[in-house]
Formats: sequence, C-alpha cells, structure tokens
Amino acid sequence: MCNNHDHDHEPKLTRRQALTGTVAIAAAATGLAATGAQAQENPYAEPAEPALPPSDMKIDLSRVALVVTDPQNDFLSPNGVTWGVVGASVERNNTVANIESLFKAAKAAGITVAVSPHYYYPVDHGWKFEGALEKLMHNIGMFDRKDPLSLEGFEGSGADFLDLYKPYIHDGKTIVTSPHKLYGPEHNDLALQLRKQGIDQVILAGMSANLCTEAHMRELLEQGFEVAVIKDATAAAMLPEGDGYLAALINFRYMANAVWTTEEVVAMLG
Repeated sequence: MCNNHDHDHEPKLTRRQALTGTVAIAAAATGLAATGAQAQENPYAEPAEPALPPSDMKIDLSRVALVVTDPQNDFLSPNGVTWGVVGASVERNNTVANIESLFKAAKAAGITVAVSPHYYYPVDHGWKFEGALEKLMHNIGMFDRKDPLSLEGFEGSGADFLDLYKPYIHDGKTIVTSPHKLYGPEHNDLALQLRKQGIDQVILAGMSANLCTEAHMRELLEQGFEVAVIKDATAAAMLPEGDGYLAALINFRYMANAVWTTEEVVAMLG
C-alpha cells in the first residue's frame, strides 16, 4: 500500500525536461512520417497503415443531405478566374464530373440537396480589412455580382453555376442558401435550412477544398451535424505557398466523420 509520502520521493520533471522530452517525441514522429511520405509516391493516397480509427458513419436517407459549396464557373470552368491555379487539381480529381454524379444520385434517391454559393456585391469591395485570399478574390473580381437584388449580367458570369449543374439546381427543389462571404456558412442560412428539413447528416462536396469546403465541414461539425467529405468531388489551388488540396485532405481525415469517394457515395445512395 502506498501513501502520500511515497510520491514525495518520486523524481520530478522540470518544465524544461518535460518540454525537451515532448520535442524529442515529436521529432521522432516527424522523422517516421517523413520516411513514410518519401516511400509514398502519391501524396494523396490513403496511408498504408492508418493510425486513426475507421469511420462508422452510415447514411440514413431520411435525414441526410448533399451540400455542395461553390459549384460556380470561377472555380470549375476553364474560363473561370481561378482555373490557372485550381485547374490541375480539378482535372486530377475529375471533380466536375464527380459533383454531377453526386447531384444525379442525390436526386434519384430523393434526398435533400443544398448549394452554398459565394457572391460578392459592390458594397463588399468597400471592406476596410481583408485576409490574403479575400484581397485576391476582390482584386480579380471573383464571384462578382452587380447587385444583390438584380440578376443583370449574372447569366454565364464567374458567379453563375456551371451549366452542367443547372438542371439539378434549378429544379425547384434544391435549397440555394444565402451567399457566404468568406469561407464558412456561419453567416448564411445553410444550418437553418438543413435543420428545417430534419437533416443532421451531410454529404459534403464542392469547392474549394482547403477554403470553403473545409470551413463548411468545420462549422457543420460544430453545429452537431455528422459530416462525410467526398474527397474526389473537391479540389484546390496549388500555389508556391502550398498545395491546398493536400492540406485539406489531411484535415478531412482528422476531423470528418467519414472521408469517401464519389463512387462509394453513389453506391450508398443507389
């Protein structure tokens, strides 16, 4: 039997020793991760020996929705203002066709479908401070609309939906939320619309992976939704600052309730 006095003689770690030990462990883990990364030619491939628990999410057609972020020309059309930096990722993932497959399967299954678009109106260009991507988006006129109450100049613009998706979006049943302005849905009506439909599961796809798609995932998780991200129905910019798709994919694996492929989801909905 031990007593409190026994603990008095146990060796104590100083804060410096504890920190040193933590750094050593982290360095060793980083070394192992680097070795694994070098051995893996495809940086987007699933880990051969995952450390995280597998998903146990199961779709319930009565309470699931497909949510697609920014299915708009500026991201997904070769004529869009971001194509020069996102096009390679979009083509690699077959993102455009995969999003259409999800729309088609969701409509056939009769589940709720919602689109969360990104629009900027003239007044938004008067913001007094902006993050790096906000500055860039405003400088290149991304998602610009002439007026919040008018569709003048909207048809075929960068802010418009990809023509391929319009039959699914304009069917009178799809929820088109109020626009989000930065990345997440905190200031639009997505969560409200889903709750009003009795939805608490989300199949998440759209653009762009490490920005709006990831931000929607994070907020929906915080709101208590069960979220599956469809990893090949999104894509992201590749810049000198980093590969946005790879950054998002890592976070999807860490946080989402499931990370699936389009093929898997179409089979689940069939």
